[in-house]
Amino acid sequence: MKLFLLFGIINGFLAVALGAFGAHGLEGKISDHSLKIWEKAVNYQMFHTAALLVTGLLLAKNQIASLTWAGWAFFIGIILFSGSLYFYATTGIRALAMITPFGGVTFLVAWVLLGYAVMKMV
Repeated sequence: MKLFLLFGIINGFLAVALGAFGAHGLEGKISDHSLKIWEKAVNYQMFHTAALLVTGLLLAKNQIASLTWAGWAFFIGIILFSGSLYFYATTGIRALAMITPFGGVTFLVAWVLLGYAVMKMV
């Protein structure tokens, strides 16, 4: 539980820092298209950071295995999805963008696991 809260806190900090860096540090250094990719990475990181925090809070009261799996899936999804987009936006290496869909699928799995866990709690 504390691990996912810590992951959420770190990812929240990073999302804000990387968003600011993209807006102020990368402007004029990468193309507008690449800046939009960077922004998408920041947005998805922040949305799923919130989900990671919720998962950690739910785990504090309910030790359900699917919550643990959901937490790991959210965390791995952030790394795969947002991480690959950050690298792609700054390097232009297309092969890195090929990783992004795996992160998206991992996010979908995480949401299903979270939903399943919530239904078990009711």
